[in-house]
Amino acid sequence: MFEPVTEFIVSGNAYYDAAGYSGREDEVVPVSLIPIPARIAAAERELCGVLAYPQERLAAIIREVGFRCNLCSRCCTRAFNGHVFLLDRDTAIARKIDPESVEPAPYPEFCDQNGTFYVSGYALRAQDDDCGSCYFLENNRCRIYDQRFSICRVYPYMLHREPDERGTLDWRQIAGLDEHGEYHTEISENLCQEAAAETREYEIACIRQEIAFLAYIQDYFARNRLRHVQKVYDDRMRAFVRGDGIRIRVFYHGMLEEHLICNP
Repeated sequence: MFEPVTEFIVSGNAYYDAAGYSGREDEVVPVSLIPIPARIAAAERELCGVLAYPQERLAAIIREVGFRCNLCSRCCTRAFNGHVFLLDRDTAIARKIDPESVEPAPYPEFCDQNGTFYVSGYALRAQDDDCGSCYFLENNRCRIYDQRFSICRVYPYMLHREPDERGTLDWRQIAGLDEHGEYHTEISENLCQEAAAETREYEIACIRQEIAFLAYIQDYFARNRLRHVQKVYDDRMRAFVRGDGIRIRVFYHGMLEEHLICNP
């Protein structure tokens, strides 16, 4: 599924987190209009925050929540989780298992004046059913569970900041609380520590991949005299909805891979 970039709250005092959020509701603009240096600086601040976040605190939250999977498979559907973004290392695993299992991640972050889109990585392909089941989900069970990807291993634990309903930034450590699974079960200290360490490592890897993408695009655009043009972005997206194909370049292992996407 290929979709336009989502909108993010930004403010006049130029403070953003890694996702493009600020703590005030001054205006709403596409994240692609935030200057790349500001986005890199924000991601680096977020990285410092994750690195400084005590693992013991996350482990304590995991222990308190006591989440246990009850095999409902809701988290393995696009209806519940949107899309599953893959780290480069996970994309390599997915391609080795089945090259058709990945697709350019939705929400491209840039579009140059020539109408080419750019996105920071790949996502797992979904099946064409009502809930958008994961490509590897079969009879409500994962076909590659022993080789499952980083996000699948740590979910529903997470460690990043995002705004609440009032726009206030704070840490989010659990996804989909009370919407799936069982809670208040007993989890050993060792398992809590392992889950906290793995979650922290995953979030660090995500931020570093985003920083690498932004730095690459900044240099690539400068060398090739390209620039992001929001009007071209919007026009090409409207044409895509009408059935036109689009060209998208995906950042993967420090390079751009080109794809031609058609609207089904």
